[in-house]
Amino acid sequence: MFGDGSQMPDMSALLAQAQQMQEQLMAAKAELDAAQVEGSAGSGLVRATVTGAGEVVAVDIAPEAVDPADVETLGDLVVAAIRDARAQADQMASDRLGPLTGGGADGGGLGDLGSLFGGAGDDAPGLPGGSDDRDGGRPGPLGFG
Repeated sequence: MFGDGSQMPDMSALLAQAQQMQEQLMAAKAELDAAQVEGSAGSGLVRATVTGAGEVVAVDIAPEAVDPADVETLGDLVVAAIRDARAQADQMASDRLGPLTGGGADGGGLGDLGSLFGGAGDDAPGLPGGSDDRDGGRPGPLGFG
């Protein structure tokens, strides 16, 4: 027991939970790397395909989008299609990784693990402290102090 009456968490269970979450995160990231999304611009005249990791793998341009007298507009359409695809890839990543990193609607994932170390407030179970003065009182990137 600590002086404040709290008990130290079971470290073997904590490590097993962390390892399981890491495996889930790695599997989700591999799934994202393999996934592809398509963005478009100009009512579908230009389409870009990117992986879940954001790598551009294809750009398709409809022949009617090509005007030799106006290549600037074509360039703008290509950029817009890639941005659209990247935004969709980012949303897909957020949807799939959020629950594992604590960013999901259910607040699960590493956020729960972080609360064991005091990252969720003064009344959270776990080790006293939670953050140090160097970071302005904010928990670290994994929710740890």
